[in-house]
Amino acid sequence: MSETAPTAPEHERTDLRRYLAARVVSVAGSLVAAVALPVLVYRLTGSPAWTAAIATAEALPYLLFGLFAGALADRVDRRRLMVGVDLACGAVLAGIPLAWWAGVLTPWQVLGTAVAVQTGFVFFDAANFGALPTLVGPDRITAAFSTLYGATTVVELVVPPLAGLAVATLAPAGLLSVTALTAVASALLIRSVAGSLSPGPGTRAPTRILADVREGLALLMGHPVVRTLTLVGTTQAVAGGAWLAMTVPWADRVLGIRADGDARLGLLFACWGVGGLAAARLVPRLSERWGGARLALAGLPVSLACAVAVVSATHWVPALLAATAFGAAYSTVVLNAVTYRLQVTPAHARARVSTTARMLSWGLGTPAGAALAGVVATTPAGPRGGLAAGAAVLAAGVALAWLTPPLRRAARG
Repeated sequence: MSETAPTAPEHERTDLRRYLAARVVSVAGSLVAAVALPVLVYRLTGSPAWTAAIATAEALPYLLFGLFAGALADRVDRRRLMVGVDLACGAVLAGIPLAWWAGVLTPWQVLGTAVAVQTGFVFFDAANFGALPTLVGPDRITAAFSTLYGATTVVELVVPPLAGLAVATLAPAGLLSVTALTAVASALLIRSVAGSLSPGPGTRAPTRILADVREGLALLMGHPVVRTLTLVGTTQAVAGGAWLAMTVPWADRVLGIRADGDARLGLLFACWGVGGLAAARLVPRLSERWGGARLALAGLPVSLACAVAVVSATHWVPALLAATAFGAAYSTVVLNAVTYRLQVTPAHARARVSTTARMLSWGLGTPAGAALAGVVATTPAGPRGGLAAGAAVLAAGVALAWLTPPLRRAARG
């Protein structure tokens, strides 16, 4: 935020602070849910397959609704969309602690809540991709997204260990009431932003929504570097999906970190946030020095090496170090791809292009990785084998990146 303060008027800085606060509060609630939901379903079932199902359900809505959400977010009032989604998600999340207190909570309700909340996130995320660049202007996109990423990764550093400690001593279902409250707080903060979050009426010609979807696909597939980064990002998301699905059973069965009453589980959940914080500080400097294409080519093999280190770890101390490094490398690749894509995409189509790319990478790769890891985990290979399967797919993505001429040419340029 310091990069924008000397030049932006005070009311614009105030709006940006409110917007960032809304995202921080929302991410904090999401992280509580990210810790509580897999632990909750693992306690209810004792099954790695169920934890994999939660991870799959949380990512699948992006694959199903990403194209439509992106086109919609470029057409409607983004503020109203984001506020409405926040309030709806808060209401759905409140159902879990109510069912638990009534003694009627089932794994199926947990799974259904994960699907519903992540469906809302798809539409919120689509609006966010277009709202922040509109709010700060084209010259400050990289700085604003890096600031947002840094702020949210600080939250990722602090919240998961606290949530992990909480689920070790308290009922995880009750913690989801916190997530419901953060959704309401996010809605109020977004509502208080005075500046526009949507493009002006003259920036987009009136078209049918399917035409908007086709344009988003055409813009993404027509840019060779963005297209390659999206395809490679899918393979990395597979490895990330395997991590999400296997964290709790891997900690329990390989590292000896129990899902019930072990404070080290909170440290394990914090690793990704530590790595993400490092990435948020590094990416703006590395991107300016190397460029997005070269940074992608360098970051992908590092991400693979860190994933292999995670698979190789059998003691909790080296596992924490490897997971932190994996989080840093993974986040570097993601943040670099997001900011590069926003810089080369026309302003009127940023939401649909970004959600299309996220749908094809995270929306496809994460549930595929979670499902793959869940299947492998039911074999004698166990949760560790599930992590290895995700790393193997990432290895194919690294090879694809280095064998793609447009990306190599862009890196040399």
